[in-house]
Amino acid sequence: MKGQGELLTIKTFSTLTGIEESTLRYWDQIGLFQPAVRHEDNNYRLYTLEQAVALDFITVLSSLRLPLKTIAEARTDRNPQKILSLLRQQKYEIDKELIRLQGIYSTIHTLEDIIHRGIEAVPGEIGIRYLEEMPLIMGPENTYGEGELFHRALKDYCRQAKQSRVNTYNPIGGYHPTMELFIEAPARPQRFFSIDPAGSECRPAGNYLVGYVQGYYGQMGDMPQKMADYARKNGLECEDPVYVVYLLDDISVPDPTQYLAQISVRMRKQKCVWQTVEPPLKNVSNED
Repeated sequence: MKGQGELLTIKTFSTLTGIEESTLRYWDQIGLFQPAVRHEDNNYRLYTLEQAVALDFITVLSSLRLPLKTIAEARTDRNPQKILSLLRQQKYEIDKELIRLQGIYSTIHTLEDIIHRGIEAVPGEIGIRYLEEMPLIMGPENTYGEGELFHRALKDYCRQAKQSRVNTYNPIGGYHPTMELFIEAPARPQRFFSIDPAGSECRPAGNYLVGYVQGYYGQMGDMPQKMADYARKNGLECEDPVYVVYLLDDISVPDPTQYLAQISVRMRKQKCVWQTVEPPLKNVSNED
């Protein structure tokens, strides 16, 4: 091992400390960490063994993602109280970043789930499905002008959601308080909601009458009436409300005519009629 007083070339110092030569040169240029001396003949950077220990201050704080400018300012004028202050501020910044990343993760998980269900679904299919609990953040009640559809109301919801720090990148669905109102105006939900694991409200788990319809937002065709006819034919009664979630939309398909909505309304059996219910079209124990 080299003697403690011996000068080390930048290559040797880089190998000793694990810091890239290019990084050492850059730190020298910005005045963060400079060599002990410059060779008088060729101006080469030369370091001492003691500097490898002194380098810990920079490597530790930079590993905590403190800005190099902040590290440089603290390097020559530091004390325990100042370092504690820097660490507290950095912890605050990292907390904010963790919250942001958690929101991104939540959106990825939610989108992955509904797109998978959209791939498995069959357009035009109607049947009884067991649906798991779906946590929601409900928006305020919408208002509509004469002949107006959902577009302005959806923009209002997104604006208000952002102001309330709701993650609007999560899938947004439509809420209709009754099947009758859904049949009457499928493109005018009473409220919008965001599918969000952090939601305080939810679509409860249970047996639902589910229909899948293809088309642009709000274009339900005769699916609402077909679902009502299916329920009546099989002796079922709809328990309010109706939830509309687009499993496939502009995020996953480029053609609006290929968007796929899942319509779900919870069912209850009529007295002495439940045994006449037609068998479900697919597996009743898993959500499609």
